[in-house]
Amino acid sequence: MRAEAARESLKSKGIRLTRQRQLLLDLLERSGKHLDAEGLYRLANQLDPKLNRVTVYRTLKLLKEGGLVDELDLMHFEGDQHYYETRSKQEHAHVICLRCGKVEEFFGDPLQKLRRQVEAHFGFQILIARTEIGGYCAHCQVMREQEMAAAAEGKSQSKPVA
Repeated sequence: MRAEAARESLKSKGIRLTRQRQLLLDLLERSGKHLDAEGLYRLANQLDPKLNRVTVYRTLKLLKEGGLVDELDLMHFEGDQHYYETRSKQEHAHVICLRCGKVEEFFGDPLQKLRRQVEAHFGFQILIARTEIGGYCAHCQVMREQEMAAAAEGKSQSKPVA
């Protein structure tokens, strides 16, 4: 996220963009992953060993309140864990594999069409939309089919003898 845009967004809410806050924003932007607070702390600590966990948690809360970061559930794949990403990307859906936890991002016209339909149908002004889609990735579909076939085969072989 551009430092100046981040600075202005936080300044409008009375929050200063410190070096550590900028570091965390940059890591979220460049990591290419959806990071939880602990993962973000580990990455940040490698670059700034003086940075502590409390600072990371407080900063995430501030950045979220400042409108620079979104907090995501990602289908609660890993329990109640929350993940973070910057809001600098265009609106997108998160597609989560419920077996392996792989997360993909989907961008495209269908999301904008859905947004327009919801706004028209309900007379609703959407300010933010988060879409999560849970299912099985191609690899996990194959693995599940193999597991189901093996389980079915095991049942047919374990029939009691009369």
